[in-house]
Amino acid sequence: MFDAAVGVLGLIALAAVVAAVVPFAGDPSKMVAGRLQPPSLALPLGSDALGRSLAARLLEGIGTTLVVSAIAVLLTATISVMLGLIAGYAGGAAREIIMRVVDVLYSFPSIVLAILVAAMLGPGQAAALASIILVTVPLMTRMVSTAAAAVGQRDFVTTAKISGVSAPMILVRHLLPNISGTIAVQGTYALSVGILVEGGLSFLGYGVQPPHSSLGLLIQEGSAYMTQAPWLLFAPGAVLVLAILAINVIGDTLRDRLDPREPRSLV
Repeated sequence: MFDAAVGVLGLIALAAVVAAVVPFAGDPSKMVAGRLQPPSLALPLGSDALGRSLAARLLEGIGTTLVVSAIAVLLTATISVMLGLIAGYAGGAAREIIMRVVDVLYSFPSIVLAILVAAMLGPGQAAALASIILVTVPLMTRMVSTAAAAVGQRDFVTTAKISGVSAPMILVRHLLPNISGTIAVQGTYALSVGILVEGGLSFLGYGVQPPHSSLGLLIQEGSAYMTQAPWLLFAPGAVLVLAILAINVIGDTLRDRLDPREPRSLV
């Protein structure tokens, strides 16, 4: 399953990258046929309501969704690792302040928090980026903090403290390498959540705006023609489901391999 998931995700990402360099599917902004043409040899996924190639728009949408989500997750990981290490290692007032702020953000339903952020910033990629970060930072910070606190109680960290090693050096040389597995696993889950949040915001009109496309925007446009031209909805919807499923399978496998001591159900 892991190899299949990596292969599926790799093919999706590779298709978007290649299409951005060599537009083999055509120009996503140009009319190439009549409205709502069904799939054919010339148009493998048919055309949309404006006569544009759905294949070209889908590849552009995949690239937009993956790039926005990946950048957001990288920023999330940076913020969460910094806050989680401080909270887990320092404890005391620093931990209480960080964790209470995280708890407040975590208490909001993800899509509600994303819509609030998008409403304040205005529709667009910046709103999607900020929304993904605020939605994914709380859980990742909590997990990193828990892992850092556990590693901070181990003998080699205590020895480093007694030896006079500075706190920043302990965080970088001792804690960070030992929680890298937790960061990797949470990063994969954050990526799947990021794709879902971006899709939800674009579907509601708060994310990526036309003439650009994203998976969520394509699903929103296709839903208006679900009975007349179902391929407009099924193609981006299938890619979104496959991408999220593949990322979750990768995350589950990484968790099993990096944390074999976690109890498993025998059922």
